[in-house]
Amino acid sequence: MKLLIFCPYYPPHIGGLENHADEFNKYLSLRGMDIIVFTPRLPHNSPAFETRHNNVKIIRFPAFEIVPNYPLPKIWSIRFWQLFCGLFKNTFDIVISRTRFFNTSLLAFTYAKIKNVKWIHIEHGSNFVKLSSKFKTLVAKMYDYTFGFLIFRFCDQNISISRAVQKFVNKFDERESPVIYRGLDMERLAEIKPAYELKEKYGTKIIISFVGRLYKWKGVENSIRAIKNLPPEIKNKIVFIIAGSGEDLSRLQSIPAKNDPIVFWKDTPNEKAISLLKISDIYIHSAYMGGGLSTSLLEAMYCGCAIIATPNEGADEVIRHGENGILIKKPDAGLIAKEIMALLDNQEKIKEYGGNAKIHLSDNFDWEKSIKQYVDIFRK
Repeated sequence: MKLLIFCPYYPPHIGGLENHADEFNKYLSLRGMDIIVFTPRLPHNSPAFETRHNNVKIIRFPAFEIVPNYPLPKIWSIRFWQLFCGLFKNTFDIVISRTRFFNTSLLAFTYAKIKNVKWIHIEHGSNFVKLSSKFKTLVAKMYDYTFGFLIFRFCDQNISISRAVQKFVNKFDERESPVIYRGLDMERLAEIKPAYELKEKYGTKIIISFVGRLYKWKGVENSIRAIKNLPPEIKNKIVFIIAGSGEDLSRLQSIPAKNDPIVFWKDTPNEKAISLLKISDIYIHSAYMGGGLSTSLLEAMYCGCAIIATPNEGADEVIRHGENGILIKKPDAGLIAKEIMALLDNQEKIKEYGGNAKIHLSDNFDWEKSIKQYVDIFRK
């Protein structure tokens, strides 16, 4: 079976969607699928052509970003049109796109309808996009009601990566949108060494972390303000490391005072982020509605972190309150601070929640199981 996959970003670009897409392609290719990925050439030093895993061919087209993490093709570039039109010389069994608000989904729409090929759309979002300004947020919502609507209604099959995503998709399309959870490449994760030198640097301090794109809907501001408002004696016992980049980075960096135990890691490669999670005691997931199922949250659970999470971005589908983590009702600095102090008062809970979280991930997020579900849909 030959697949053409339009992906908004792809490694070496950093992010959960990229990680999901790459592992998805890896495990499909191991089943003998012939895969071509069409994706923006971002960062610009990425190879224009590349073969990964078991013959997954990557074609990267000229692209740029108006705002961070929203790529657009350089439509004035002859090279873009050469690469895109070159796809029409091939015959594919299925076209796949990811996330309706990226332009690559419109490219998939165009290709599938011209070539009359079955088109599967995999959705990662669970709400309208919230950006740093009301104007940008309004534009994103208008996009969803026009182009996003077209993606959902005219693809042959929508697939949701979580139940939260499924509810959002059903606002636009009443057809069945099966939920298929991602797997985790546990062999790869197991091989990454913990950041022992960082652990040694901070000594007995409790390490709290967040990993991910810095959009407004991630709610990282609430986590920062929670740390900022803790009593001085608590601040002396912790460090909060934020690993990620995005349009909200500069605003978030302006919130902490100099003496607040908050550290920003910009443009952190996935392996370095995993090494951080492996020595983290607590992971804060303070997201608003928006994302589908946070890859970083799943990785933090696999790494044995005690999770403090809002129900959003699929967290309430994987966190069982009081068993493998803590669910708070909403993204609120006061609620987050309260739970941090509770864990510091009872540090045995940190180990208990972290251990249970790792077991849950190992039992329920297996790529072999997920890929079988996808292949069944392909064959139908």
